[in-house]
Amino acid sequence: MKTLKSILLAATLCATVMSISAQDAQQPAKHEFDVAIGDSVMIKRECVKYSTGERPSTWVWDKIHTVRQLGTKKDPNQFPDGVLLMNIYSWICDTCLVEVNGHAQEAAEQASAAQAAERAAFEAALKEGKDPHAAAEAVAAEQQAAAEAAAAAEAAAAEEAAAKEKAAAEAAAAEQAKTDSIKAEQKFKHHYDRFTIGVRGGASALMHQATQGHWTCGGDAVLDLQYAHYWAKDGRPVDLGIIAGLGIGYHQSGLEKDADHTEFDRTAGTSNVHYAVDVQNVKETDHQLQLEVPVMFSLIHDNGLFFNIGPKFMIPVYTPYKQTVDQNNTHISAVFEETGVTVVDQTVTGVYTGQQPEEKNGIQFNINVMLTAEIGYEWILKSGNSLGLGAYANYSVFNTFKNTPNTEGLFNLTAPTDDSVAKLDVLSATHAYTDKLGYFDAGIKLAYHFNFPKKKHFNDSKLF
Repeated sequence: MKTLKSILLAATLCATVMSISAQDAQQPAKHEFDVAIGDSVMIKRECVKYSTGERPSTWVWDKIHTVRQLGTKKDPNQFPDGVLLMNIYSWICDTCLVEVNGHAQEAAEQASAAQAAERAAFEAALKEGKDPHAAAEAVAAEQQAAAEAAAAAEAAAAEEAAAKEKAAAEAAAAEQAKTDSIKAEQKFKHHYDRFTIGVRGGASALMHQATQGHWTCGGDAVLDLQYAHYWAKDGRPVDLGIIAGLGIGYHQSGLEKDADHTEFDRTAGTSNVHYAVDVQNVKETDHQLQLEVPVMFSLIHDNGLFFNIGPKFMIPVYTPYKQTVDQNNTHISAVFEETGVTVVDQTVTGVYTGQQPEEKNGIQFNINVMLTAEIGYEWILKSGNSLGLGAYANYSVFNTFKNTPNTEGLFNLTAPTDDSVAKLDVLSATHAYTDKLGYFDAGIKLAYHFNFPKKKHFNDSKLF
């Protein structure tokens, strides 16, 4: 009986060895590696000797071992490639080891557990006098069924997860397609509005068209209040807009004449008197408080450059003027034709006493239709509003001003009577000499734009 048991035990061990060898063949391909202390390793089946020459016990091939020491501490030259594993006190060559990590380690542990279960069933059957091979096969079949059930459950779970992932991807693709379709149907990305407060100033002039004298340049200062609406389109780097508003400003320029000679006749009593007036250095300064109503087309590029152009209506609402002459070189002579007497700079002739006319509202320049243009750059601020700086120019292309120049010249004289002296009145040089007027100004403009909705703080001026 003992002999039979020994034979059966040897057969079992051979079957176990073959089973472990088959499982080792199913593991990932083994290759040489750098052994380090703490590594998890298994001993190859083909390694049947320790470095000292002894044969390993059969149980060492079924275990996962941990590397304890590399090389011999006392004599490094004895086993320079030797590796000492925990619970094994004989050295083994590092080429006999296989690294076990991750899934490979898990699979090895499962195989080891399965082999242990089969061995336990085999030994228990021997003790009870039953067929040990049948017991081992029953355990193996049971383990195989459990493994197949686990694999089937894992496959079903993976299939379900893949189906859910596919459904989610299809839903996301449908949503994206819907969004793309809506964007494709929208012609404009977004429209936006802005309210602008601007100040500008520069050189300006009433461009007098006079037969005598010449106009001089002055300056202007204007406050602009404007409202604009813009359209922005996907893929287009320029936003298109239209601007309307109101400007309130001040203008000043003038007219100069080096000298003036005026002659006219007046009746003094029953006598006809021929008067002559001579002056030097006639200067007039025209002031103007004006309203401006622009209607401009606007372009804003993504890089911040802008350009505005269009018509503008300018309406003077208050136009005072001030005139000076050289009083030391103003002379009045009167020839009394009835007696042939000539009188110079006397009260009876209306001597000029140096009293200049006060600044007063004299000439209405009516309406100017101008062509206006602005160009510059604007910066988007963190608040979503923007700041613009640029140059502007306005040029009158039409003016309703009409004037019939005074044929008697710059002065008007009231003849003396028994109760009064002659009175000399200085007219506006613009009224006396000019038959047409124009207008021109140019300078620098600074503007703050309130954008609705707010612009994003990019390097360019794109919205949203």
